[in-house]
Amino acid sequence: MCDYSLHAVATRPAQVGETIVTTTFRGTSTRGFASERDLSVAVCLLPGTELAFADNVRYDNRWIWTRTINSRVGKFGKVDPHIPDRHHDAIEFPDGKYVLVTQLVEGQRATVLQLPVTQPIGEEKQQQATTEQQVERPATMPRLPIG
Repeated sequence: MCDYSLHAVATRPAQVGETIVTTTFRGTSTRGFASERDLSVAVCLLPGTELAFADNVRYDNRWIWTRTINSRVGKFGKVDPHIPDRHHDAIEFPDGKYVLVTQLVEGQRATVLQLPVTQPIGEEKQQQATTEQQVERPATMPRLPIG
């Protein structure tokens, strides 16, 4: 997914094995991921997408100094999705810390290692129906005639 503030930017889904780079998109103050070949198109990640960064990850809070996470791998996810009108896209690191994507320093490269498993809607409904059929129904007690 792409953060709410990128609704006016062209987007496409991420692909396994591609290298993406952090950038600020023209006409926004939001940072996100783009293809190395076309920095104007936001590359959207699904929650659970695993990334390997070329270097330890750097981030800022729009201040002069930056901070570094001593990790090169992370998993894309969402934070506080119930709160509207704020950034939700984040990278979670193995130590449990997370950084909002919009705080990542520009120019960092990451390789998409793995996308989350998703199921087409039709297959999900079919699997749900099969599962419901497999659930044992309680046996009914035979009724005995009265009197």
